[in-house]
Amino acid sequence: MQAIGSEVDDKMLEELAIRNFAIIEDLRIRLAPGLTIFSGETGAGKSIIINAVNLLLGSRASSRLIRTGAESAELEALFKVTPDSPTARAMEALGYKPNDGLLVRRIIHRDESNRIYINGSLATVAVLSELTGALASISGQHAHQTLLREDTHLLILDRYGGLLPQRQEVMDAYRAIQPLLAEGRRLEALKARQGEKIELLRFQQAEIQAAGLELDEDEALERERKVLRHAEALMQALDGGLEVLYSGDGAVLEQVAVVGKEMARAAAIDPDLSVFAQRLDEMGILIQDLSAEMQAHLGTLHVDEGRLAQVEERLEVLRRLKKKYGGTLSKVMDHLEVVQKELGGIEDIDVRIEANRRALDTAAGGLAECCRRLSAGRQAAARDLSRAVEAALAGLRMEGTRFQVALSRPAAGADADPYLVVDDAVAGEAGIDEVTFMLAPNVGEALKPLAAIASGGELSRVVLALKAILAANDAVETVVFDEVDAGIGGAVAEVVGRRLLDLARHHQLICITHLPQIARFGDHHFRITKAVVQGRTRTTIEPLDAPGRLEELARLLGGEIITERTLAHARELLDHC
Repeated sequence: MQAIGSEVDDKMLEELAIRNFAIIEDLRIRLAPGLTIFSGETGAGKSIIINAVNLLLGSRASSRLIRTGAESAELEALFKVTPDSPTARAMEALGYKPNDGLLVRRIIHRDESNRIYINGSLATVAVLSELTGALASISGQHAHQTLLREDTHLLILDRYGGLLPQRQEVMDAYRAIQPLLAEGRRLEALKARQGEKIELLRFQQAEIQAAGLELDEDEALERERKVLRHAEALMQALDGGLEVLYSGDGAVLEQVAVVGKEMARAAAIDPDLSVFAQRLDEMGILIQDLSAEMQAHLGTLHVDEGRLAQVEERLEVLRRLKKKYGGTLSKVMDHLEVVQKELGGIEDIDVRIEANRRALDTAAGGLAECCRRLSAGRQAAARDLSRAVEAALAGLRMEGTRFQVALSRPAAGADADPYLVVDDAVAGEAGIDEVTFMLAPNVGEALKPLAAIASGGELSRVVLALKAILAANDAVETVVFDEVDAGIGGAVAEVVGRRLLDLARHHQLICITHLPQIARFGDHHFRITKAVVQGRTRTTIEPLDAPGRLEELARLLGGEIITERTLAHARELLDHC
């Protein structure tokens, strides 16, 4: 393993470790505050380090990045976290202790699964992105492309003007009005079909109420219907039983009485038989009671086709209601309650619509006030940012360049919701303004949208100018610059290097460059090299001491063949930083 040491300070990326990632086998880098330069030959692996940092900040992983022959790749970063910083507060809110910093470890497997560990505990990509969002950012090709998208210009302006709290107020007001708008649409739609709905509900209410339901009535009627259908058979059974037990010749009761008398006479001889006589008397009493109950029940039975028809009809009514309204009488009764409540709600629909309109008037007034306050702040911030960028670009050898933060408002169309219209513009979560960065790189040219005219070199300097201007209120502590030297060279590169050095007073800067005019300003310099070891390509990185740095600048100036002239030129560059 290769270990590279340097000092550390607060608010920074302290250490980066990469194992089995692309052509990197095993690499550990210790980083320091200030401006750190990474240089090396094309294809040596500079972009791989950028990819590794991106993954440690929460970007999507792929098994294609795993080094050939390895089953997994492992990335690790240690950030120093300032007490009471947004990151420290976010860590504490999520249950992490920020005192020892933020240690991020990410393992990528061949089966596309990957694991993220934060301070030793398993975590998600969402948590990782939340915690690292204020710690580091990469300003490379993605940053250039982002700057070309006008939807990001508004956010840049708000950050510059310190308007993020007012922007949040607008967002809160916008989101608060959305449920009221949805309720208003629902009430109006309900009112539009109010007549038809009321007619249906009243019919259902009348139908259920007319039935005069009683709970479990259907079960009682089912039992009664069964009895009525089999009344004749039941009567025959009871009548036959009475004859056998009580009323017929030689009935059971008569036989029990005869046996009882015989046992009573026998008991006079053998007292032990008295218990049998007593039980036979009791049996006779039970048979008499049973016969009386059977006789009484027999009196309740009769063949009544009229009553059977009534029961059948009532059960059919109940069956239809259960089929329509839930399957049981209990659910039918519940449906009646729902219908009655809904009728009450519909019948006072105008009152509810008026209450909703009053709430919408209040919410729309609050939204409009927030939008106007934010828009006024943007007008002032746009003027200041325009002047600041022009001054910064002049310092980057783009004298005479005009830069304008152009504010506009999307006009409200005929279909716009009136409660979201503020000063003839449609309000959204970010307010009523749209922003376009306009640029005129050459004197006499008209201002045009940045995406339409900026060359690579111009765009690189606009990115750098904005980064420098936002440095005072930018919460990101570590900034990685890749392709900052795109499309520039010579004296412009030297100016860019000096501006990077100025920016490094506010942030820890890591700059990947191939220009000696930029590399000369580094507080720390690392060289990335690629070599074939035992048939495998391997990337290494080494810190450069003074002689090594001189040699690397000479290589950047003249190529792989270093001459005394290129060494002298490199020495001159270092002597005049």
